[in-house]
Amino acid sequence: APPLPPRPRLAVVGAHLAGQPLNPQLLALGATFKATTTTAAGYRLFALRTDPPKPGLVHAGSGGHRIEAEIWELPPEGLGALTAALPRPMTIGRVELADGTSAPGFLCEPAALDGAEDITEYGGWRAFRNS
Repeated sequence: APPLPPRPRLAVVGAHLAGQPLNPQLLALGATFKATTTTAAGYRLFALRTDPPKPGLVHAGSGGHRIEAEIWELPPEGLGALTAALPRPMTIGRVELADGTSAPGFLCEPAALDGAEDITEYGGWRAFRNS
């Protein structure tokens, strides 16, 4: 049999992190935790007014910082199902990681940032939630 293709990686920074309210969605899709890391510098994180609470990650370039992230692997059909069910203002896009690689990950539509609190200084969703 031909070798199996590598499972897609997914970078998560908020409500899908291990122990957070939406993590069971990843587990139900067959996701496997791989690593805790950070994004590359250049990202900003905002507390969105959603239920459950979640952050919005945006690439800001020179005004951004590194943000805590987890890398999960999941079956291709799991990534497809997650993407198909993703509610606005969340999107899936390329997230640059601290090690120079990138992975699909949760990003946020810029329009959702109006009135959202900039929580970049906390360095991640968990640190903000624990503050």
